Formats: sequence, C-alpha cells, structure tokens
Amino acid sequence: MKQGLSLRVSQHLALTPQLQQSIRLLQLSTLELSQEVEQMLDENPFLEVADETAPREEFGLAQADAPVSADAQDFEGTSEPFSNAPTSTSTTDTPADSSASDADSEPRLEDSWEGDGSVDTAPDDSEWGGDAPARKNNNDDDEQADAIELARSQDTLQQHLHRQMLSLRLSQEDRAALHFLIESLNDDGYLEDPLEELAAGLAGDDLEEFEELQHRFTTALGLLQNMDPPGVGARHLGECLSLQLLDERNTEETRAALAICKQPMELLAKRDVKRLCAATGLSDVLIKAGIAVIGRLDPKPGRRFVNVERNLVIPDVLVQRSGKGFKVLLNGDVMPRLRVHDIYANALKQHKGQQGAALQQRLQEARWFIKNIQQRFETILRVSTAIVERQKNFFMHGELAMRPLVLREIADELGLHESTISRVTTAKYMSTPYGTFELKYCFGSGLGTDSGASASSTAVRALIKQFIAAESALKPLSDNQISDMLREQGIECARRTVAKYREALRIAPANLRKTL
Repeated sequence: MKQGLSLRVSQHLALTPQLQQSIRLLQLSTLELSQEVEQMLDENPFLEVADETAPREEFGLAQADAPVSADAQDFEGTSEPFSNAPTSTSTTDTPADSSASDADSEPRLEDSWEGDGSVDTAPDDSEWGGDAPARKNNNDDDEQADAIELARSQDTLQQHLHRQMLSLRLSQEDRAALHFLIESLNDDGYLEDPLEELAAGLAGDDLEEFEELQHRFTTALGLLQNMDPPGVGARHLGECLSLQLLDERNTEETRAALAICKQPMELLAKRDVKRLCAATGLSDVLIKAGIAVIGRLDPKPGRRFVNVERNLVIPDVLVQRSGKGFKVLLNGDVMPRLRVHDIYANALKQHKGQQGAALQQRLQEARWFIKNIQQRFETILRVSTAIVERQKNFFMHGELAMRPLVLREIADELGLHESTISRVTTAKYMSTPYGTFELKYCFGSGLGTDSGASASSTAVRALIKQFIAAESALKPLSDNQISDMLREQGIECARRTVAKYREALRIAPANLRKTL
C-alpha cells in the first residue's frame, strides 16, 4: 500500500467553556443556582453582590415593555437587573466614559476560554453598576438560628422514647436493655429483629447470658410497648394495631377490631368481610364496624418523628392576570444581583505580564458568568411566555382545559433545540392562579377524540379524578365504566390507560374505594 498526504476540510461543533457553563447553568434549579453563585463568589475575587437598593439605571439595561399578544414580557414590580431584551455582546450602547474604551488595552486571553481570544465583546464593568459595597460578612449572624433549619429540625423517635425512659425507675441492666431496644427500632417504630436474635448477638455462645438477656429484653419490650406513641415496639402490623386498640374504649366494635387484627392482614387489606366473618365468628355488621375502627389507627406510629427533608419550591416565573390575558414575570427574589468589582478591575489594568494575564482571565470568567446568568433567565422567560400563550385556557379554566403540547412545538416557535426546552422546563416552577406547577407540567401527550382533534392526557386525568370524586361510595366506578364514560365524552381511552392514569393519581381501585 502506497502512503500519501491528503487535505480534507470538515466542520465540527466545539463547545467553548462559556457555552458549557451556559448550558450547565440553564439546567440548574433555583436552589442549585444559588449554591453555584455562592461558590463562584468565594472563588472569584472580581465578583460581588450588587447593592439591592441601587437604582435600576446603574445596571445599564433598559426595560422592555413590548407585549407578546395577551402576555406582557416585562419586569415591572421586580428589582432584578436583567431585561428580556435579546442577548447581545455588543458594547456600542455603553456610555463614552465607561471602561469599554479600555478593553482594547487589556491583554488577550487564551483561546481556551474566549474561543477567539478577544475581550472587547464581553460586557464591561459599567453595565453592572457603579460603586457598590463589598460583600457583607455573615460572621455576625452566626448566633442567629436559621428559620429553615429550625423548621426542619425535630426530635427523633429515639429521643422521644429516651426522654420517657428517664421517668422510669429501672435497674442498670433493665435500663440498658430498654435503651438497646429503642435504638433497634426502625423509622416506622417497629422492632424488626426477634428478641432471640438480639440476645444471641450479644451473648454469643454463653447460654446462661443468652437466657438472662432474653428475659431482660422481654421485660423491656413490655415497657417499650406502653410508651408513646401507641403501637411503638410492635413486631408486625397486627400487633401494632392491637396495641393501639388497647387505648380505645372497650366496646363491641373495639373487640371486633382486635379479633380482626389476629387474622392475616391480607383479609383486612382486601376487606374480605365473608372470610373475616368465618374466621372470627362475628357478624358482618361487627366486622364492618371493626374495619372502620381500624381505619382510624396509625399503621406506622414512628413515621411522624422521621426528619423528612422538606423540599422548598420557589417559583422562577410568576403568571398574573392582566386584563383578558396574562402577564409573565420573572421572580426577582431568585435572581442573583451580581456585578464586577470596579476597584479590582481598575487595579488590574495597571498590571502587565503573566500574572496580569491570569487575573485578566479570572475577570473575564466573572463577566461571562454574569452574562450566562442573564441569558438563563431570559431563556426561561421566553419559554414560559410561549407556554402561557399556548395554554391560556388552562390558566383561565384549570386542568380540564389543558391542551396537548410537546417540547418540539415550543422549540420550533422559539428557534431552540428540544434539549434546551427540556433543560428549561425541568426543576423550574411557575406560580399561577391555580397554584405552583413545574413548567414541564404544561406538556402532555394527546388522546384521540371523535372530532378528530386530541385531548391532553393531563385533562383526561383531571376528568377521571372528577368522575371518581362524584361516584357513589357504595358502588364505585370500575376502570371499564370510567373508560365508557370517557368514550361518551368523545375521548378514546382504553381500560389499561384508565388504570395507568388512576395509579398515577394515587387512587385505589374500585374494590378498595367501596365504603362498607
């Protein structure tokens, strides 16, 4: 084979660092963006938080008041420094006395950050305000408790039980055994491991110590099961319900409920009245009354002590009524107010050489970070406005008026890629007159109708919920009946689809919804 040289010209897409950062910031949620901003403020000395009381003219960005049909893309009522004007890298609108004239004298950056190596296309310092105070040090507020952390903090089940144990007069051995059992409980308040296994794990091959520990644990278990909350320390569901029934009044219904708890829990779950009557020898009236008593009990007594992480949902977009239409606003409270530190930026102009070039790159990173955040919120606003325009009926009439919408429709309208729309609508929330929803909630597939159009899956789920809410408690609707009712409304929805939507709504099947 003969070797030779050939020349080939091809094109490929190269993601510059600033473009990669823009994509990453776009897919972050509000809380994640806040963490990213705090990290960048700690790492980059050229970034600082702008004074929230500074007038909007300091930022050098004009307000855009041009409405989009019935929706108005403006920022009135918010104090954010960003506008909804198209992103531009030109500095021709900067005042003559700004630092843009000094950009040509700055050293060129490496292509690894800028792409073309130029710095005159970056937003200059004057765009982000004049003099601003340095970042406030939070050391003075260390002694003040965080309200969010106080709301999340609560006593655990073990702490609650240990506090009760202090009021008991126990020997050292019994106290240690009770302490061991309390620490062995799971999050639901159940003692999963048998007492024999717990004793064997501590005693090993010593038979005498095993018998002693087993006796101590049996005594401690009796004390534990008499503590608050009722039902704690149970080994299984039947025992948990029985312990709670001991606190109920001694009536025929309570005795029937105790008899039911001694039977297999599958019969109770299926509400199999006939088999429960045969197993307990009670009448169907008492069995139904006992099931009603059990329905008021807590099957997981320790669950309320679990420190569940409470996710705070902060809307990125506010949808408000404006005449006959709606106005789309960005939530100014979630928009970081950043700018380049003027003192450091001006001091950098006096330095030349390799060290000055490294600091100049950090300055450019700060500028691009501010620009990418601005572009992120502009993209969210554009997508949100397009969604509101397409789903006007939903914002006026609720879920039943939701129309089918896919990502491609918004992407084609705005000239963006579907992946960009997916990033924008994920973990971004919109506050509407009907509540706060994720942007992705407004998208949904369509089901065929008799008229040839399509109905949104969200609207179909809302219709199913409406049917079930209006059903008779004695004769709940089956999935087949719901499918027939949808067909009468002109919507073709198979039984399996109805079952899938019903499960997504967390609605039990007909046999479990029936009132005895």
